Amino acid sequence: MSPVTHLLASWTAADLMGFEKRDLALVSWCGVMPDIDGLVVLGDAARALLGLPPEFYYGRFHHMFCHGLPAALALSVLAACLATRRLRVGVAALLVIHLHLLCDLAGSRGPGSDDFWPIAYLAPISERLTFLWHGQWPLAGWQNLAITVALLAVVIVLAVRRGVSPVSLFSGRADAPVVAALRRHFGVTGA
Repeated sequence: MSPVTHLLASWTAADLMGFEKRDLALVSWCGVMPDIDGLVVLGDAARALLGLPPEFYYGRFHHMFCHGLPAALALSVLAACLATRRLRVGVAALLVIHLHLLCDLAGSRGPGSDDFWPIAYLAPISERLTFLWHGQWPLAGWQNLAITVALLAVVIVLAVRRGVSPVSLFSGRADAPVVAALRRHFGVTGA
């Protein structure tokens, strides 16, 4: 799934767990962080710009470094160390990272009917516990779009109720007018 969908899913999970802003942000970002290993695509782009032969770093290394248990544990511990409610955030971070892995297992196939993206759960330490679902739908499939739209609707409802939205992950100052506009649009005053 796309990082936007992962962010909406982890934000929703963290919001429903009742976290305050700082811990909410930590848990939300943990749900997206496994995709940091996708930045290897910059190496592919750099090689293309320099006229070098392709190495296909993205295809080889995305889902390799941060899409498994070792990275999940490390990210969860880091989030817990930075959190107000350490144990709760550590457990929630571990849960949303696993939600990310489950979502990728379900909906991250490439454009080809055999272009599957497995999850090597113990990577990069070992590839022994690798999961692959042959029903995996394409990354650009209607299923991912439907999930993203549904999560966006839930996020809007939660933002109107709680007074904070995922925009706060980028700017607290920008979040206030977004929430105010949502409340006006949906006829909610105060809250």
